[in-house]
Amino acid sequence: MVPAKLPNNDARASAEAMEGRGLAKGNLRGQNTRRTQGRERVLSALKRVRQAAEADKTMRFTALLHHVYHIDALRMAYFHLKHEAAPGVDGETWRHYGQALEEHLQDLSERLKRGTYRAKPVRRAIARTDGRMRPLGVTALEDKLVQRAVVEVMNAIYETDFVNFSYGFRPGRSQHDALDALYAGLLTRKVNGVLDLDIRGFFDAIEHGWLVKFIEHRIADRRLVRLIQKWLNAGVLEAGQRTYVEQGTPQGGSASPLLANIYLHYVFDLWAQAWRRKHARGDVILVRYADDIVVGFQVKSDAERFWAELIERLGKFGLKLHPEKTRLLAFGPYAAERCNRAGLSKPETFNFLGFTHICAKKRSNGRFTVLRQTMRQRLQAKLNEVKAELRRRMHDPVPEVGQWLGKVVSGHIRYYGVPMNGPALHLFRFQVGRLWYRVLCRRSQTGRVTWERMRRLLKRWLPLARVCHPYPLRRLGVIT
Repeated sequence: MVPAKLPNNDARASAEAMEGRGLAKGNLRGQNTRRTQGRERVLSALKRVRQAAEADKTMRFTALLHHVYHIDALRMAYFHLKHEAAPGVDGETWRHYGQALEEHLQDLSERLKRGTYRAKPVRRAIARTDGRMRPLGVTALEDKLVQRAVVEVMNAIYETDFVNFSYGFRPGRSQHDALDALYAGLLTRKVNGVLDLDIRGFFDAIEHGWLVKFIEHRIADRRLVRLIQKWLNAGVLEAGQRTYVEQGTPQGGSASPLLANIYLHYVFDLWAQAWRRKHARGDVILVRYADDIVVGFQVKSDAERFWAELIERLGKFGLKLHPEKTRLLAFGPYAAERCNRAGLSKPETFNFLGFTHICAKKRSNGRFTVLRQTMRQRLQAKLNEVKAELRRRMHDPVPEVGQWLGKVVSGHIRYYGVPMNGPALHLFRFQVGRLWYRVLCRRSQTGRVTWERMRRLLKRWLPLARVCHPYPLRRLGVIT
């Protein structure tokens, strides 16, 4: 038997060629085993940190950085990054960095250990969300990687401290958890009014000095605190010019959501929790997702006092409520009656996490319920994005465009598929099909697409609208 020809590669590749598929599979198993064992070691170390933080709420941790620069922690952080994310100022991509991953991670670990790691400025990018232009920061890949490792360590501590009504960017908690908690609170507690809070430019108004003081309540490892300060002081690169900022955390970084949660935990959460316990005369419900906050009150005077004292509280830490977007509105089972007495047609609505919350009644028994519908602004903004992308893909093959549209519609339905939101889901699917039909008709000046063919295309590629989430009270009863 003539052996297979040796390739002109390294010894490992040659061994794979000589032994065939068996050794290749063995190598893959070895690589996966190393990653799995490393993940287990990292999680075991973080578990001990979490247990210590939970056992003593006043403990200050003095030695944490070694959990960050450990090779296994950095490797795990690398594989958790988004593979197709835009590169930062260094131009480094996830795939290119991974071609020599172990060498890069070893070098990064040594720099973190010696203290020679330097954070790069954040590249400013502008993203359009809800029809508005919002500045975002694109962080360099190594900074993302280190931030991810730091977040894993800090989560082990702060997840034992964060209050239950905080849902934003926390492990095991999603937007629908916050939506369900709000729905359940409005239906099961005595709520007659809702205070819809909006903090003006929150991520750009965070004061670095206060943030560092809050972090030092639990973290006494000066090396880790200096690492966070490096990211805060790295500055922003926009149009080739680097500017340094004394406040704010750039949206888009891995550490930014956690730092924002820590800031609001001390500024709002603990204060609101104590206020509800000491000053409220009636029921008060609180739901916060990052800087989106909704507070429900039974007594109107409680809401007015809470609002006034909150303005003073936020002002101490450099934050302000948006005067036009922050409002107190009647909401609950008796809101319609009060509106009739006041000469208003119907109760006001409020928006939270992409849904418009409306006072409604059940068809079966006429009892009060909360109707959640897709926000018009979100719906129209998404359709505008689909329209622009369809024009760009106008001459692409129909199956390729259909597969992409199917993913868009499916993702929309998975998020907005809540009970009683079926009409908005059907509308979105119909409008996407209409936009696709118009683009197909413009591909040629002579040929038009018949509706019979269009219906076949829609049936094949666009999933049907359906409810993906159960009623919140039923879901919470299962997971509680």
